[in-house]
Amino acid sequence: MPRTVAADEEGTVSSQASPTLSLKGIGASPGVAVGHAYILDRKRVRTPKLRLAEAEVDPERMRMKTALELSDQQLSDLKEQISHSEGPEHALILEAHRLMLHDPMFIDEVNRLIVEDRINAEWAVRRVARKLKHLFDNIPDEYFRERRSDVEYVADRVVRNLLGQVVDEEVAVPENAVVVAHDLSPADAALLARSGQVAGFVTDLGGQTSHTAIVARARSIPAVLGAGRASEQISPGDLVALDGQRGILLVNPSEAQLAQFHETMRRYQESEARALEAKDLPAQSTDGFRIRLVGNIEFPEELPALLSHGAEGIGLYRTEFMFLDRKEAPSEEEQYRAYRQVLEAMEGRPVTIRTLDLGGDKVPGKGKHEKEPNPAMGLRAIRYCLANRELFRVQLRALLRASVHGHMRLMFPLISGMSELREARSELEACRTELGRAGVPLGKRIPIGIMVETPSAALIADRLAQEADFFSVGTNDLIQYSMAIDRQNRDVAYLYKPLHLSVLRSLRNIVAAARDARIPVAMCGEMAGDSVYALVLLALGFDELSMTAGQIPTVKSILRQSNRAEAQKLLDEAMELTTAEEIERFIRMEMDKRFASEG
Repeated sequence: MPRTVAADEEGTVSSQASPTLSLKGIGASPGVAVGHAYILDRKRVRTPKLRLAEAEVDPERMRMKTALELSDQQLSDLKEQISHSEGPEHALILEAHRLMLHDPMFIDEVNRLIVEDRINAEWAVRRVARKLKHLFDNIPDEYFRERRSDVEYVADRVVRNLLGQVVDEEVAVPENAVVVAHDLSPADAALLARSGQVAGFVTDLGGQTSHTAIVARARSIPAVLGAGRASEQISPGDLVALDGQRGILLVNPSEAQLAQFHETMRRYQESEARALEAKDLPAQSTDGFRIRLVGNIEFPEELPALLSHGAEGIGLYRTEFMFLDRKEAPSEEEQYRAYRQVLEAMEGRPVTIRTLDLGGDKVPGKGKHEKEPNPAMGLRAIRYCLANRELFRVQLRALLRASVHGHMRLMFPLISGMSELREARSELEACRTELGRAGVPLGKRIPIGIMVETPSAALIADRLAQEADFFSVGTNDLIQYSMAIDRQNRDVAYLYKPLHLSVLRSLRNIVAAARDARIPVAMCGEMAGDSVYALVLLALGFDELSMTAGQIPTVKSILRQSNRAEAQKLLDEAMELTTAEEIERFIRMEMDKRFASEG
């Protein structure tokens, strides 16, 4: 039985026997880490529930006002502190939290409960926060569902200030620590990451689009999030081995397990070293088929990691973060500056910017929140933009203005038919004409592509290819819609199979349509960065694969060792099988035979 190191209340370290515990979470930032657990206890403070006398109502409202002002000042100070070390994007997250403190939906409702229900401010804040969090449950986009935690962070800050508790306490993390927490606020994640002491992150909550994941990827810190009750099951000082690619955690591993993790870590570090050496080499098969490897980003601070890992451009720049937790949508000028920043940073490399992919129930300035019965198939993405033309036009004007600063490609999400594509292009041309008449400098012709992520688009890909300049396959939604499942629903998530025969046939049809029309075809879903599928995607003939920075080295290495003709024979053989399980088992077995050393 392995030994582990644990700290007692006096801070001394003792050695004790502990059983090995295996936990599974979400691989949110690739890499392997081994270190001792540092438990960050940021549990929500207990909320007092008191009834007020009439004479106590006005003083309670004043107490609330003071707590809001103090919270605002704290966030302002943190924003200033983080912007110097972490860049402006993390500061934008804290600015969004400040905006929530001034949001009438929050403040007015808290004051109403204090006055009408005569309850104390702490109780009122929690009730309003719970109501706001429920609004996020109906949002199909994973990134925006993750923003539920932002409401919790802001509410917790206000409640702690109401109670006079310490907020933003300095944390001294030991060197090479694995930070374990129930959840991490954006401020905690950024400050811990910049300390240079953290070997890895483990949290009970969160996913690939949470703030902690974004910070971890930007800093190349391995992270396993959404690990259930990990913070309760791991003790201070426990030895933790984590794999941020596969989402695996071992607590107090055996010597054999630890040796295996160290070997995985060694291979990963070698892969990273090869990435630096090979970052300027092409991802080209041995028989000359060239695939461009590019990156998915949420925030500009992810760019350095992408470039150092050999990304040849950006295949998916999600623009929704600018619309996060605001009373009003960002102005044309604000959007223009954000797009310009990324285009200039990429120094002429292609940047594919996806227009707004929001659900209709979470939009800045929207006062009425109606729960859609099936939001994933409701008013979202291009449908929402075409139903809210002025919001769409503001973004299109900002994009057109920014196009002079780099190599921009524009992409419309969730296109289901030709009419949507034509309407979206019509709006773009109207904005181009408007800006041209005003004498605004514009870039040369911008390639206009579509996200192919609905079965309808896959089936009429030949027609869409006549009017789109490129395709980018969003496999996350394409697989979900093809299989008629909600992949966030644990009861049916097992049906999410990228190698289902129907999915492979759809992908083959999409690529063939693009080839016939002589337009490029890319993939930007999670499937693109999973090394298990690299040979399949090579065989299908994708021109471009877009993924996170840490996935590029392994995918590139596999592609450079592979022969496309052999990969095509392998895919043909796989597609003779019937079930998704048979196909996946066959592909994994073949990948293990060929590339076991690639991890």
